[in-house]
Amino acid sequence: MQRYFLPRESFVNDTATLPADVVHHIGTVLRETPGYRMVLLDGTGLEYEAEVVTLEKKTGTARVLERRQATTELPVDVTLAYALPKGDKVELVAQKGTELGMHHFWVFESKRSVAKWDAKKAPKKVERLQKIMQEAAEQSYRAVVPMCQHITPRELTDRIDSFDAVVIAYEEQAKQGEQAAFATVLKALRPGAKLLLIVGPEGGFDESEVNEWTERGAQACAFGPRILRSETAPLYALAAVSYALELN
Repeated sequence: MQRYFLPRESFVNDTATLPADVVHHIGTVLRETPGYRMVLLDGTGLEYEAEVVTLEKKTGTARVLERRQATTELPVDVTLAYALPKGDKVELVAQKGTELGMHHFWVFESKRSVAKWDAKKAPKKVERLQKIMQEAAEQSYRAVVPMCQHITPRELTDRIDSFDAVVIAYEEQAKQGEQAAFATVLKALRPGAKLLLIVGPEGGFDESEVNEWTERGAQACAFGPRILRSETAPLYALAAVSYALELN
């Protein structure tokens, strides 16, 4: 069944109010009519199987038939802090990271980030990433849409203490032959834990950045013996989290 995320306030008792974009998709794109069944989501982890009751030009209503807790979310809360790369790679990571289960997506400019976001344009860029992630969440049967934020390096450092585990993707560890640290972190995670993954841009992180974060308790890790591209490393890490916690 087609899936749509709605604001939490759209649900009142057993009735859901459908916004204009959902009404357009159901009535114009799918050419469906009242009686059409779908799954609605409120972003809190609940799914609502529902049936369309009315379809007007810019609004509609649906009757909730069943509520259930989603079972498609990672057992740990994963935040990806991604140093801005060049081009549109950030959009790829936002989309695929959503499919792989991240819960929060923070973008920031590190010392080696070539790309910089103008303060006036940043909100629009965040809005676009949020839309990409919502579409990816609907497609991948997620029950939660990750939240995107544009933060400063100082804000990132100050937030490290709020996590149970913090992993820095650091290519120097791979060059030195280190291969066990990331696996050790994953084995220690328990359901409900909060994990922060910090991934750098092209060229990786400056040593001073890594030192500052490790002094706060972060763990610098290699993601295998190979050096991964900026857009590959976060997806590797998220896939590893899923394998370690969902498939064993």
